[in-house]
Amino acid sequence: MSSGEGGPTTSPWAARAAVADRADRGEVLLDVRNLRKYFPIHGGLLRRTIANVQAVDDVSLEVRRGETLGLVGESGCGKTTFGRTLLRLTPPTAGSVIFGGQDVFALKGDALKRMRRRMQIIFQDPVASLNPRMPVSDIIGEGMLAQADAENQWGSRSVRDQRIGDYLEAVGLRRDYSRRYPHEFSGGQRQRIGIARALALDPEFIVCDEPVSALDVSIQSQILNLLVDLRQRFNLTYLFVAHNLSVIEYISDRVGVMYLGKLVELADVRELYARPRHPYTVALLSAVPNPDPRVRKKRLVLAGDVPSPANPPSGCRFHTRCWLRERLGNPENCATDEPTFNDIGGGHRVACHWVDEITDGTVAEFVPRAARLAASPGVPPVATPPVISWAPPAAPGEAAPSS
Repeated sequence: MSSGEGGPTTSPWAARAAVADRADRGEVLLDVRNLRKYFPIHGGLLRRTIANVQAVDDVSLEVRRGETLGLVGESGCGKTTFGRTLLRLTPPTAGSVIFGGQDVFALKGDALKRMRRRMQIIFQDPVASLNPRMPVSDIIGEGMLAQADAENQWGSRSVRDQRIGDYLEAVGLRRDYSRRYPHEFSGGQRQRIGIARALALDPEFIVCDEPVSALDVSIQSQILNLLVDLRQRFNLTYLFVAHNLSVIEYISDRVGVMYLGKLVELADVRELYARPRHPYTVALLSAVPNPDPRVRKKRLVLAGDVPSPANPPSGCRFHTRCWLRERLGNPENCATDEPTFNDIGGGHRVACHWVDEITDGTVAEFVPRAARLAASPGVPPVATPPVISWAPPAAPGEAAPSS
C-alpha cells in the first residue's frame, strides 16, 4: 500500500495483530460513560425551551489505546456530535469522558489547554476546514503557536517551520508546499494538510470525522492507507466516523453502530460483520452490494422514515421500523421498555430485547457474506483495497497533481 512520498507501508492485518496484542493488555485510553448531548428547541414569545433534540442519548463505551474504533449509522444518528462532544468542541449535556485518567469535562484553563494537545480531529470537508486566507504553514502552525511554551519552543518560527515540513512529508506532501494557499491544492491534498494539522501537536487520540466521504473513490483508498500507516508510525488511537460499511470494515478493530442517538451494537470488527445480532445492524449489512452476481440474497427494506430525535419513540427507538419485531408478532415490550446494552459474550454488546431470536441462519438469509466470514475465521475480514500509485507532487511553478 502506498501512503504517499516517503511514507512507510504497513499491512493493515499486521497492524490489527499489533492492536489486538495491546488490546489484550486491556489499556483503556478513553472511557465514555452515559454521554448525552441535547440541543434545545426554543419557541413562543419568550423563546422558552419547548423540547430537545436528543442528538446523543446515554452512550457508554471504551476506546483502547492503539485501536481504531469505527462508528457507523445513518445520517443524523449522532455520530459526528458524539465525536465533537468527546473533544469538548460541543459542550455536553450530561455524562463523563475520562481520558488518560482525567475527566475531560471537569478541566479548565491551562489543564484543558494541555488536554487539547492530546486530542485532535480530522474534519469531513477538506475545503471548509482550511482558512483560504492563510498559507499552509500558518494553518498547520496555528495550533503549535497556541500551545507554545518554554519546553517545546513552538513559539520560535524556525522550530515551527521544521515541524511543519516534517509533518507535510509524513502525509506525502513536499516541504515547500508550506508557502502555498489551500486553493492551490486538490481535494485529496487538502485532506492531507488537514491530517498534518491534526498530527502537529503530537496527539494520542484523533477523531476522524468522515475523512474520506468527500473524496473520489481512488483517493479514498490512498487516505485510508495513509491513516493506517500513521497510526502505526505515531502510535495513534482513532475514533473513525463513516457511513461506508466497507471503509469501516477495512480500517477498524472494533465497530459501534448508532441509531437515533443510541449505541445499539458494539463488537470486534470480524464478530460484527460475521455475526450481527441487532436487527438494525443486519439491515445495514444487507444493503451492502455484493460484487458476485451469482450470490442471491433478500434485501431488508426498512419501513417508514427515521423518527425525529426531538420526539424519539418510547421503548426501543428502532421498534417503529424493526423487521424482527414484525416477524415476532409485534411484542409489546419493544414499544414500552428500553432495552439494556448487554454483553452477549466476547465483548459483543447489543441493545435488543429479542437478541436470541437472531441466529446465524437468520443473518445468512439477508447477509450471505456473513456466513462465509463465520465459517472462515482465519481469513481477513475484507480484501485490501486496490493500490493506486500516488504521483509525486509537482515542483514549484508546476500544476498541482490531481490526487
